[in-house]
Amino acid sequence: MSDVRVTVQRDSEREERVVTTGTTAADLFQGERSVVAARVAGELKDLAYEVADGDAVEPVEITSEDGLNILRHSTAHVMAQAVQELFPEAKLGIGPPIKDGFYYDFDVETPFHPDDLKRIEKKMQEIQKRGQKFARRAVADDAAREELADEPYKLELIGLKGSAADAAEGASAEVGAGELTIYDNLDAKTGELCWKDLCRGPHLPSTRAIPAFKLMRSAAAYWRGSEKNKQLQRIYGTAWPTKDELKAHLEFLAEAEKRDHRKLGSELDLFSVPEDIGSGLAVFHPKGGIIRRVMEDYSRRRHEESGYEFVYTPHATKGKLFEKSGHLDWYADGMYPPMQLDEGVDYYLKPMNCPMHNLIFDARGRSYRELPLRLFEFGTVYRYEKSGVVHGLTRARGFTQDDAHIYCTKEQMADELDATLTFVLDLLRDYGLTDFYLELSTKDPEKFVGTDEAWEEATETLRKVAEKQGLPLVPDPGGAAFYGPKISVQTKDAIGRTWQMSTIQLDFNLPERFDLEYTSADGSKQRPVMIHRALFGSIERFFAVLLEHYAGAFPAWLAPVQATGIPIGDAHVPYLQEFAAEAKAKGLRIEVDSSSDRMQKKIRNAQKAKVPFMIIAGDEDVANGAVSFRYRDGSQKNGIPRDEAIAEILDVVERRVQV
Repeated sequence: MSDVRVTVQRDSEREERVVTTGTTAADLFQGERSVVAARVAGELKDLAYEVADGDAVEPVEITSEDGLNILRHSTAHVMAQAVQELFPEAKLGIGPPIKDGFYYDFDVETPFHPDDLKRIEKKMQEIQKRGQKFARRAVADDAAREELADEPYKLELIGLKGSAADAAEGASAEVGAGELTIYDNLDAKTGELCWKDLCRGPHLPSTRAIPAFKLMRSAAAYWRGSEKNKQLQRIYGTAWPTKDELKAHLEFLAEAEKRDHRKLGSELDLFSVPEDIGSGLAVFHPKGGIIRRVMEDYSRRRHEESGYEFVYTPHATKGKLFEKSGHLDWYADGMYPPMQLDEGVDYYLKPMNCPMHNLIFDARGRSYRELPLRLFEFGTVYRYEKSGVVHGLTRARGFTQDDAHIYCTKEQMADELDATLTFVLDLLRDYGLTDFYLELSTKDPEKFVGTDEAWEEATETLRKVAEKQGLPLVPDPGGAAFYGPKISVQTKDAIGRTWQMSTIQLDFNLPERFDLEYTSADGSKQRPVMIHRALFGSIERFFAVLLEHYAGAFPAWLAPVQATGIPIGDAHVPYLQEFAAEAKAKGLRIEVDSSSDRMQKKIRNAQKAKVPFMIIAGDEDVANGAVSFRYRDGSQKNGIPRDEAIAEILDVVERRVQV
């Protein structure tokens, strides 16, 4: 044996060690049960990896992002083994880790039933307790094909070696550009092979190192994400470093399910997506229409106060407009197919509003005195999202953007961006969102127009503007649109989920493509800078986010019904109707429940409808010209004079606070 010098790296601490040949990463971190893998020269390695002279070895904790992925990918293997033990005919697709869990796709004769998932989970628990060892071995391509001859989907992945990541989501977990590897699950006592799978790894040392998991659901999924391929059955699961964390995650999911905007939209009679209209195309019902109108009206007022001018553009246009803008080169897959009109001319439903706003700018000569020119539109657009990603109002095929395009000089650019980002954040706060961070999306080297110099200038300008807000700034390399970098405002809702809200994009390219000009102070023609800005992203999506954020219990200023009058008896209905008329005259949205239901049921109905205020009246209230308040939390305040009661509701509405 000879000496091997390694460096153990823990954050900023470095420890030099001298060990002997054959020492593994597991030996370096012996006794540290939270360490599940190692990082060597930037690459993740199994703990069975034998360290080499000069290696810098970093422990990977199970609670880290990489550690969680390893845990979840290992659990996916256990699930696949359990499936093939119970369903020997099942063929393996792909099984990668995903956010908060994992999935695996299987080709089986019949879809999985919920009872099947219970059986699979029980079998997984048996495998976990056996403590099978995950053992990595490299194989040549031909040898891998021979070993996996009965797994047609694995054979296809081997054929895609080097490009599998692009050919199928999650395939990079199995096949890379280098050598192929197979992971064997070996019996802890005998070392005999129990199961194997094509995989890049790394994995946990053994199945016993999986602390807590649960299978969630099954769904259909096309092989490699293409509707042209066979439909497989996908099982989703979740895995966590402790049972307490698994329990907390399941409680979070239960709360998220209660807040699902699709469920609340139906229960509160706010919107629907009729099958007769089509997937991803929603209609708003009267109560949902009130919320949407209030959202839009407040936004309009704030935009007017900030110097925006309102424009309107049509829903369809000749295809040449999108040829000019570049969208048909870069965005055609996301557009509805063309309609051929006017003797074969292609017309498209518009996927965005910016090309039309450019035509408004260019409709006449512009002077530097008009800049910055802020054009704003509630513009409905159409994007042909794949059926598998359409999701209620958050991922729709037809939606309305609160879209603004700002044209300014280069000298005005930084100040205008700063003012725009401040305006965006302040307006989002008015709707009750307060926890933000910013994301800076930079150029995709494979998908951009314009010069590198213009991109660098635009990106650096956005970076400085974002940093001025004092919020966390997260890089998003390659995430920009083809025409310019962007800042995205990310917000957390009431239960800690992150949503992308507003985007601000700086664009030197579309003004060039549309040959936009203004006359400068010296009489020369200059090119304006263009800022794209969507505050809500889309009204539909923002509606859904607020619906889930408030769990349907909107603050009074947004609530479709701000107060419900509840008479103790039929004789008190006229009195409450008089009160309601006074409140409506002040601009409040109030109803009186004059149904034949008993008072307690009327209260329950108002609670289920999540009405902010219940106004109760009986004999004593009528005699004193007063009402009683009952709040959402069940508390009550009695004997309030009618004018004071209306004033209290008005105050809560005007201050936009939650009660």
